[in-house]
Amino acid sequence: MERTPDGTPVGVDDPYAVAGVCDHLTDDGRCRFALTRAGDDPEFAAERRRDGYACHVGADDAWRACPHYRSTTDERECYRCGLTEIRLAHADARPLVEEHHLSYGDTASVDNSSPSDDPDPDTSNPDGDAGPHEITVALCRWCHTKVHKSFARIDDDASPDPEAIAARESRRSKEQLESAFETASERFDPEG
Repeated sequence: MERTPDGTPVGVDDPYAVAGVCDHLTDDGRCRFALTRAGDDPEFAAERRRDGYACHVGADDAWRACPHYRSTTDERECYRCGLTEIRLAHADARPLVEEHHLSYGDTASVDNSSPSDDPDPDTSNPDGDAGPHEITVALCRWCHTKVHKSFARIDDDASPDPEAIAARESRRSKEQLESAFETASERFDPEG
């Protein structure tokens, strides 16, 4: 199982198996990274420009081959148990659903492969992974803890934790109270 830089499990063997579409992919199949951040990797941007900025991975979904692939979540539902997020306006409460890293896109990521004395990238990386890539999914706080503190997997058939359901229902009740309509006379009538 893949591990974080701290050594805790991330709950998956292959992050690419659950990774989504690249954050840099536009609706028309072009690479946003090459369009907006050409100075960060001029050689990559020039290559994409020659190809009309088309994503070189495209429909193949072979994301690991792209050096700038990144898939971060904006989901509001736990990938593992399905608990949905309820956020209250003007409340500083911790979210029910958090972003969980399956893979880190920086140099602090852990290399789970065996060390190689061969500096040639073509032979030291036979699976074509151009990473490290940042890959995240949404997990509720309870599943997040289970994944990091045990051998729980993100693809387990899991139900929401009773504490998670209670927290969500408490927020739902507050949300309904806030949306209830009261006339001004009901709110401000001292004898009401």
